[in-house]
Amino acid sequence: MRARAVMVLGTTSGAGKSWLTTALCRYYANQGLKVAPFKAQNMSNNARVVTEGEIGSAQYFQALAARATPEVRMNPLLLKPEKDTQSQVILMGQVSAELSRMAWRGRSASVWPVIAQALDELMADNDVVVIEGAGSPAEINLKDSDIVNMRVALHASAACLLVTDIDRGGAFAHLYGTWMMLDAAERQLIRGFVLNKFRGDASLLAPGPQMLQDLTGVPTVATLPMWWQHGLPEEDGVFDDRSRATGVVSKTIAVIAYPRISNLDEFQPLKNVPGVRLVWVRSPAELAGLAPDDWVILPGSKHTSGDLDWLRVQGLDRAIATHAGRGGAVLGICGGLQMLGEALIDTHGIDGNGPGLGLLPVVTQFEEGKTVRQRQACFSAVSGPWSALSGVAVQGYEIHHGQTAPHSAMAAAGDLAHAVLPEGLAWQNGAGHVLGVYLHGLFEDPAVLQALFGASTPTLDSVFEGLAGYIGRHFEPGVLDALIRAEECP
Repeated sequence: MRARAVMVLGTTSGAGKSWLTTALCRYYANQGLKVAPFKAQNMSNNARVVTEGEIGSAQYFQALAARATPEVRMNPLLLKPEKDTQSQVILMGQVSAELSRMAWRGRSASVWPVIAQALDELMADNDVVVIEGAGSPAEINLKDSDIVNMRVALHASAACLLVTDIDRGGAFAHLYGTWMMLDAAERQLIRGFVLNKFRGDASLLAPGPQMLQDLTGVPTVATLPMWWQHGLPEEDGVFDDRSRATGVVSKTIAVIAYPRISNLDEFQPLKNVPGVRLVWVRSPAELAGLAPDDWVILPGSKHTSGDLDWLRVQGLDRAIATHAGRGGAVLGICGGLQMLGEALIDTHGIDGNGPGLGLLPVVTQFEEGKTVRQRQACFSAVSGPWSALSGVAVQGYEIHHGQTAPHSAMAAAGDLAHAVLPEGLAWQNGAGHVLGVYLHGLFEDPAVLQALFGASTPTLDSVFEGLAGYIGRHFEPGVLDALIRAEECP
């Protein structure tokens, strides 16, 4: 039996494809069906570790929503931008140096057979495969090398939903223009239009949906109200800049938002901790009002030396040092840990050489091999503002080039970095207020949240159930079931 494929396309990036795909995965799984997500190509520095390597975070969460084990077939091609014109290419979970060097348009012929095989295998193994497109299927300049949108839809004979962000304005034109630019065979696959992020009285949309259906023959099957706090991390490096806190603010956590920030989805749980205000920082002025009890976090980076240069150009290096100098808490995660050290040493041309921020007496040596693995470990004695982590068992994942060790000359002089997780996973300075860890996912661990904040946040499973219930309420009756029965939508 071949699975039924449902595909979510968008008129633009950020239209809502990822969260809607996640919601559909849980909706169909709740019908007792065996479900798998799929995205042929994902461009994102948000990645998660699976058994065979790494995949985009969105597909990882979609697999969990589908109650499936995340695996590389669900996202066979992952592009991790390192510069404006350069990406690291991950094929079936592993870095491909050859594809990374290849021109964008030249890759499609090489990778399409792998993508098609992964999709075919998922279709053979499941009842429903929920597919996410990328960007817009109407990017006609890329049509001849398309491996992620309509080529996939045609290969899977997918029932397609086309979603648009009505909050941006021009939604009906976006939907009509996208539909018009598709080939006739591709148009036949579009089964419904979805208006996402709607604010106001839905009756005011009339007669727009009917006029659009008269022009295209495609019904508008859902108008989804704006939902700011659904609980799912944002996709494609897009994050919500607005500061929010539940209750009286007792702590501000400032995350430095450098250009090649990675794995920012791991901070989503902090948005739900009572009394915590999470802010994204790009200038020194945004750190000036922090109290010593507030935190500065240097997150992961896909290009550590480049983002470190950016910090210095902005003057954020001095602002971070000032916060640390008055005993303020500073946390570096992965690339952020590497930045906190004395130096970056790169003899293989992996990332780049340069001085660090000098807040941890450690040195990072970049290596050709990439560390990609799930980890479990237990904190030893931790001091300063991080002391609540002492003895806490944690689990997370590593995705990094380079290994970090104490600076030998500084150690000999008595300035020794303290290892607070085994095997070089975490280091702390002598004063205790600066902590660097290689382990991603700390704030997704309930034990860590309980230790640091005395709080818990909604589980991912409750988030998935909320998403499924949301689309169940707001789609026209019968539409979601009709998509997997190969019949016209009501």
